[in-house]
Amino acid sequence: MLSISNISFSYKNKKTIKEISFFIEKGQHVSILGESGSGKSTLLKLIYGLHDVDDGEIFWNETRIFGPKYNLVPGMSFIKYLAQDFDLMPFITVSENIGKFLSNFYPEKKQARIIELLQLVEMTKFSNTKVKYLSGGQMQRVAIAKVIALEPEILLFDEPFSHIDNSRKNSLRRSVFNYAKKNKITCVVATHDMGDALSFSDRIIVLKDGKVIASDVPEKLFGQNNNLEVAKLFGDVNSISGSYFGMELSKAILVYPFELSVTKNSDLEVEVVKSYFKGENYLVEAKYKEGILYFDSNEFINSKSKLFLKLSKFSNSKL
Repeated sequence: MLSISNISFSYKNKKTIKEISFFIEKGQHVSILGESGSGKSTLLKLIYGLHDVDDGEIFWNETRIFGPKYNLVPGMSFIKYLAQDFDLMPFITVSENIGKFLSNFYPEKKQARIIELLQLVEMTKFSNTKVKYLSGGQMQRVAIAKVIALEPEILLFDEPFSHIDNSRKNSLRRSVFNYAKKNKITCVVATHDMGDALSFSDRIIVLKDGKVIASDVPEKLFGQNNNLEVAKLFGDVNSISGSYFGMELSKAILVYPFELSVTKNSDLEVEVVKSYFKGENYLVEAKYKEGILYFDSNEFINSKSKLFLKLSKFSNSKL
C-alpha cells in the first residue's frame, strides 16, 4: 500500500500541496487530475522523494519515503518516475537507453528484455537509432520503456502520452497500462487526458490549488458529480438553472453536451449559434434565456435555427 498522510509542501514560501491524504493498494491505477498549477507534478515528485515534505508522511508498506535531506541520491529504488523531460541519453541508441540499468551479468536475458520492451512501446525498428534523431513522441515511448525495464513496484507517470500522436496513443496506453496491471505495478498518473483517466483508472483524484477536491471511481466521478470544477476537467459542461425540464431548479445542474438532445417540444428553447464538426458528431453552440449552452447532434444544424432540447435518461438522476 502507498500511504499519503496529511502531507504539505511549500515552494519559495508558497504552499503548493496542502494537507493531502489518500491510500493506493498494490497494483491499483490512480489518475491525478487538475488544471495546470494544481499541484499534480509536485505531488508525484514528493512521492518519488525528489522533494522533502514540510509536514506529513509518505509510506510504501513499511518503508517511509524521504526526500533529499535524507538521501544523497534522491528517489527511491522501488519507484520509477517518468518526468516530462524524459531523462534520456541522446548520444546512445534506443536499445542502450532502455537497457541502461539492466544487469550485464546475463546478456541474453538482458537482450530478450530489451526486445520485449521495444515491442511494448512499438519502437522495434528504431532499436539501433540514436535518441537524438527521434521525434518527441518517439523519445517519450523510449522513456516509458526505460522506466518499466526493471519492473518497479510503483510507476509515477507525468503526462506519459502528451507527445504521442493520436493514431498511436490509444494502442500504446492500452499496452502499457495493461502490462502494469498484469504485473501488479502500482501506477500513479498525472494527466490532462481523459482517455488516460476514464478508461484505465481504478480511481481518480482531483486537485485544485494543492488540495484534493474529489476522489472516486471514474464512473461515479464522471456521472454523478455536482462540482463544476471537476466536471470541466472532462470537457464541455453546461450549468443550467431556472425553470426547465418541468420544474424549478433550486440549484444549477451540470449537464454534459451528450446529455441533451433535440425534441419536438419542451420548456428549453434554444437558438443555434454554430455547429462544430467532431468526427463522430457535431458539438452545437446555442443561446437560451440564461446564456450559452452546448449539445451534441448527429447532424449539422444551421445557425439561427430554433429548436427544443430535452435531458437524456442518463442525466435524469441529476434532477
